[in-house]
Amino acid sequence: MIGKLPENVLEAVLETIPIEFSVLDSDDKVLAWNKHETRIFKRPTGVLGRDVANCHPKKSLHKVEKILREMKEGKREKARFWIDLPIGPNNEKQKILIEYYALRGSDGKYLGCLEASRNITDIQLISGEKRLLD
Repeated sequence: MIGKLPENVLEAVLETIPIEFSVLDSDDKVLAWNKHETRIFKRPTGVLGRDVANCHPKKSLHKVEKILREMKEGKREKARFWIDLPIGPNNEKQKILIEYYALRGSDGKYLGCLEASRNITDIQLISGEKRLLD
């Protein structure tokens, strides 16, 4: 990153970006997440500092563990998948994009993982062009 953000500005940016994320350390422990009150995938604060296995359904946990193992081994930098999830007041199915990114230091050493999720249902409907202030 070029430049340095004051901590309060950085926190505002991380809460404002239109993506919810969770950050794991190199030992798969949950360090932090944003958008606590409005998350698609809600987490109790008790999982902070605990293993990521506490945040995933058992049916998908082996896949998450494989992705993290491959990131640690340097075989993978990211994973992208999407699901249809019933959410919202009417429990309508929404398209949720989920991406995992390996976090690496400037020396390439594995530092952890960023899991980013976003409801892309409205984005899928975009067509044509809309200019600034249109």
